Amino acid sequence: MKAIFYTEPHAVALQERDVPALQAGEALLRIVASGICGSDLHAYHGHDPRRKPGLVLGHEFSGTVVASSDDALLPVGSRVTANPLVTCGRCGYCLQGRGNLCADRGMVGMSRPGALSEYLAVPIRCAIPIPDSLSSVAAALTEPAATALHALNLSMRAMARPLPEARTLVVGGGAIGMLTAALVKSYGCRHIAVAETNALRRASVARHLGCETLDPLSHAPDDAAYDLVIDAVGAKPTRNLAIGAARPGGVVMHIGLQDWASEIDMRKLTLAELTLLGTYTYTMADMRATVAALDAGSFGDLEWVETRSLADGPQAFDDLAAGRVAAAKVVLLPASV
Repeated sequence: MKAIFYTEPHAVALQERDVPALQAGEALLRIVASGICGSDLHAYHGHDPRRKPGLVLGHEFSGTVVASSDDALLPVGSRVTANPLVTCGRCGYCLQGRGNLCADRGMVGMSRPGALSEYLAVPIRCAIPIPDSLSSVAAALTEPAATALHALNLSMRAMARPLPEARTLVVGGGAIGMLTAALVKSYGCRHIAVAETNALRRASVARHLGCETLDPLSHAPDDAAYDLVIDAVGAKPTRNLAIGAARPGGVVMHIGLQDWASEIDMRKLTLAELTLLGTYTYTMADMRATVAALDAGSFGDLEWVETRSLADGPQAFDDLAAGRVAAAKVVLLPASV
């Protein structure tokens, strides 16, 4: 089968590899759609020590079961997506339903081969059925959309007033930012702005989401103007921007993790009684809720998603890295290799 391998910094290649052998407790999927994530690009740039050359990338996907070690649990022919986090299932966090915090977790496309391929083996317990009414491309967005849903649910628990009353700023117009802004809008928030430096992305946000957009390089958000600020980038400048834009008593949600270390304005955080939250991925409950939300249209029409063949994957990585793509998400279709 064909798969996209990370070969060295700034290089991926479409190569042949064996179809995964079916193991006990697993199912073999024929991948129908697989998205390129920002973390895949992070690896592409050589910035992720956990993803090493020789790895098949990708953890956002949908597919069809072609072989199952337990046909009663997951029959052949089922349309599914799956939680790419493979957890121990035994620790306190797993037993609480918070497997995203499991210390013994692995991940598709990081500790095991990824989904930018024609076939993928996944644990049956990670699989989530897809309704017939949900397209395979939309279902492949379950993983990033669940990241947005998990982060927004955590944020709403910390807010002093309901989200529809809030002024919300989303920093970053990539896939997580787009999906988060779309979900904030569907939850009834009327005042949403998206800060994005790429003009193509700003135009896409305005066209598909109808949100206010701004270029923070030329027009920084007003200080202390937003009840909820969601940093979907996670770099030193965006962290500083997020803290500065939050009004007293506000919530800052940190989703992105483009770089790992920086100073933040602890004086503002303290004196303004800001709540600074971190979030990591999602739970199985979030993934299932996200499939339902995608099917209900809670993330909008998703017409901003671009599809390409798997063979065009290396060029897609190059285009995304160079900022030549207006789409915040490129989904690869292995059937059109």
